[in-house]
Amino acid sequence: MNESYHNSKLKVFSLSSNTPLAEEIVQHIGIELGQSSVKRFSDGEIQINIEESIRGCDVFVIQSTSDPVEDHIMELLIMTDALKRASARSINLVIPYYGYARQDRKSRAREPITAKLIADIIQRAGADRVISIDLHAPQAQGFFDIPVDPITAVPLIGNYLLDKQLDDIVVVAPDHSSVSRARQLADQLKAPIAIVDRRGPRENASTINIVGDVAEKTAIIIDDIIDTGRRIATSSQALAAHGAREVYACTTHPVLSGLAVEKINESNVKELIVTNTILLSNSQQTDKITQLTVAPVVAEAIIRLYEQQSVSSLYK
Repeated sequence: MNESYHNSKLKVFSLSSNTPLAEEIVQHIGIELGQSSVKRFSDGEIQINIEESIRGCDVFVIQSTSDPVEDHIMELLIMTDALKRASARSINLVIPYYGYARQDRKSRAREPITAKLIADIIQRAGADRVISIDLHAPQAQGFFDIPVDPITAVPLIGNYLLDKQLDDIVVVAPDHSSVSRARQLADQLKAPIAIVDRRGPRENASTINIVGDVAEKTAIIIDDIIDTGRRIATSSQALAAHGAREVYACTTHPVLSGLAVEKINESNVKELIVTNTILLSNSQQTDKITQLTVAPVVAEAIIRLYEQQSVSSLYK
């Protein structure tokens, strides 16, 4: 805890998506969580009250736009408007998990680019900066005309895996779009990479091949998001069929919708390593899932931005 931040112009507020993470972040910084409340009118409309003065302050708002996505986005927009009208000096949105990031381009005719739409709305509401962790599509930074700081949790996951002292590691990208992330982890672990080559629809691949040597190795699958769990389950099955000795999986954002946890539990994945960018429900917390905290790296980013220092080292 850093005592020097008491009575400063740095304010950190939490909305309703992940209050435990926000509480960890302010503990690392050494300040109290800002006083605010999120309520609902009888018809479901969201009401937000800021219960302390923020005039002239640099304000950071912690909110993942996870399920229920629309509610959490609306909370973020309403809070931003409230801060703007209360004369905050700067409004910095810390969005550990940026929802809709998978809709970053038109892959078929007449499709929206929803990630760009959300970026436009956030800016129009009055945000001055966005901080996010492991954006699904790094190019989504270009959807904003305000600064975006895309920090990463891959080194955090890598340090955890290094501490396990696993033997004969191979880092596995579950598809071709994940190769860059796999290479980042592989460089930290000083390990080779392999790729799961899928033919057919993304969530229902008809043919799965493994590019690279995984026989008698400890395979570590890395992805930025695990949603339905199907890709991890089918990838682990294919790795085992190609002779992998053990299979681990890791991700920054544990969306884990539907039957995802059941699929992971039934798979041959020995351990699923995730972070707390998304708050897990009690039903999602199983013996197979290990959750690491991103609070220290987010706290460090907030401190550096507040002190106008470089945050570029947190991108790597």
